[in-house]
Amino acid sequence: MVGLLLGAAACASDDDGGDSTDAAACGSKIAFFGALTGGNAQLGINIRDGAKLAVDQYNKANADCKVELVEKDSAGDPAQASGLATSVVQDAKILGVVGPAFSGESKVANPIMSKEGVVIITPSATNPALADQGDKTFHRALGNDASQGPGLALYMKDVMKVQKTFVVDDASEYGKGLADQVKKTLGSVVTANAVVKEQQTDFGALVTQINSSGADSIFWGGYYREAAPFLKQYRDAGGKAKFVAGDGVKDQAFVDGAGAANAEGAILTCPCVPPEKAGGTFAADYKAAVGRDAGTYSAEAFDAANILLAGIKAGNSTREKLETFVDGYTGQGVTTSFKFQENGEIDPSAVAIWAYKVAGGKIVADQEAPKS
Repeated sequence: MVGLLLGAAACASDDDGGDSTDAAACGSKIAFFGALTGGNAQLGINIRDGAKLAVDQYNKANADCKVELVEKDSAGDPAQASGLATSVVQDAKILGVVGPAFSGESKVANPIMSKEGVVIITPSATNPALADQGDKTFHRALGNDASQGPGLALYMKDVMKVQKTFVVDDASEYGKGLADQVKKTLGSVVTANAVVKEQQTDFGALVTQINSSGADSIFWGGYYREAAPFLKQYRDAGGKAKFVAGDGVKDQAFVDGAGAANAEGAILTCPCVPPEKAGGTFAADYKAAVGRDAGTYSAEAFDAANILLAGIKAGNSTREKLETFVDGYTGQGVTTSFKFQENGEIDPSAVAIWAYKVAGGKIVADQEAPKS
């Protein structure tokens, strides 16, 4: 499986100029940076497990020159990002990071890590502004919300045929950013909007407001931690509007928290490939290694880690060398083809936005969203 990105060269010094890694790269580290605890932990766990699969496969093929995966648990809290980023840069063996997972923590951590040359490849942080911070080592292994938001809104208008949408966001870097993109494309279809707080649990006032608005649809800009209890309370109060959200809600924990009957028919979009459509044997390899099907961003994390591993494999034993390698990288992963632009974004032609739906208590792929 790793061969899609790495090839089959051995990790050892090579006197005749092959692609084998020199001894200096042996013992290098890459870090996972994201939530392993907290209310949205499952999204981070999906990413960690995808990165771990890549590293485990790499180390099995290169037993004499292994790479270590270091875990940095942010709990999805931007307030913890600065300290974690500092701990990353202080470990000279850490050459690159798979993450940060969320946009809020990325906004804080990226400048700290980039200043010290740590190579950043996020498989999941989608706020477009992250590419405009001037962080020279930033890369994004998927489309951003400037693609997801319009695609999502067009799906709502063209496929779902919504007429009046109530937009809710959680004021986070991710949630507000995505909601703003959706509102821009929906235009006059937006009938009202509201803001909730992260970790909010009582949504009674919001439920009343939505039921009074006459909206036939709700767009939720935020994460599943708040979306699940909201939707349960909304349905329990007799709310019938269609529920739509982005990738921050696309996890089985949302369905389980809201209740399968309440979540039935919900639409969740994501600039991520359905795991079953990932290339090669990724889906089977992941399930064999982890014991469950791949989740949101598992495959993107696998690709991000493999790009970093490919650079180490090629003998790039310093942050500066690895950054040069990733900037110029071109290759096919299990999710898409990769070629980073100057601002760290992947080529727009490689971006796909997918709509998923909740059916029978599970999140299943529906179709690609329309392109704006």
